[in-house]
Amino acid sequence: MQVSLNPTFPLRPAAAPGSSGAVADPVDPGPESGRPAPAEPTRAASENTTRMTLSEAELRQVQALRQRDREVRAHEQAHAAAAGGYARGGPSYDYQRGPDGRNYAVGGEVQIDTAPVPGDPAATLRKMEVVRRAAMAPAEPSSQDRAIAAEAAAAAAQARAELQRQMATERAGGTTAAAAAPRLDLFA
Repeated sequence: MQVSLNPTFPLRPAAAPGSSGAVADPVDPGPESGRPAPAEPTRAASENTTRMTLSEAELRQVQALRQRDREVRAHEQAHAAAAGGYARGGPSYDYQRGPDGRNYAVGGEVQIDTAPVPGDPAATLRKMEVVRRAAMAPAEPSSQDRAIAAEAAAAAAQARAELQRQMATERAGGTTAAAAAPRLDLFA
């Protein structure tokens, strides 16, 4: 005689030696029992529950927070993707708790290394071009994004000027060295 602890879902035997070792969950009847599995709450069901407990004003606030959350996350992801190796970690977010008890991103940032490369104006120029593109990557850059892009453009211009000075010095150094070197006149 077989005794069942749960009259709705009979116990299943453990896996036989040499089998995969999987043991069926006695609470979940599985498809082989012929009984439907218990329904899991869906997002729509939880949203319906939320709608029943929130006022119209609270529902509008939740909707606005969801929209802001999507915008903030897309904005910061655009910065992070464009910054590449100059990003210091991923985005960090500032949250606001909605009337539904959930946290929504309402602000954020991506830390980007904006320091010039010491002694290498060419590398600094390349880096500042990436930083500027990263700052302007979102569809709607903020005023802070624009300020960082302007700082990167200024640093790039400074690096470009340094490169030109180096090239001029190298050219002048080559000309000066040739003029100062003794000349041998073989056909004198």
